[in-house]
Amino acid sequence: MTLKACKKEEKMDREFQKKFKFEGSITVLTQMMVDPAATEKRGGAKNLPLRPGEILDVIQFTNQEQILCRNSQRRYGYVPRAVMLPL
Repeated sequence: MTLKACKKEEKMDREFQKKFKFEGSITVLTQMMVDPAATEKRGGAKNLPLRPGEILDVIQFTNQEQILCRNSQRRYGYVPRAVMLPL
């Protein structure tokens, strides 16, 4: 990875921590898949856009309805638990 790419990732991580008031280091707890039968959803203010069958990194289990996740483009957001399947 180049120095420029590392700095860009660090900046994105800092913005994530500020936006979601996340303290501590960002660690991936597990990976989960978006239900292939789910309809494609566009993201909102803090919601992650979803594509059926997409693999997401779980950062935090926030509550009974949502999970804080990161997609392959290193974008962060909340995802409904109802559309997530364990790998």
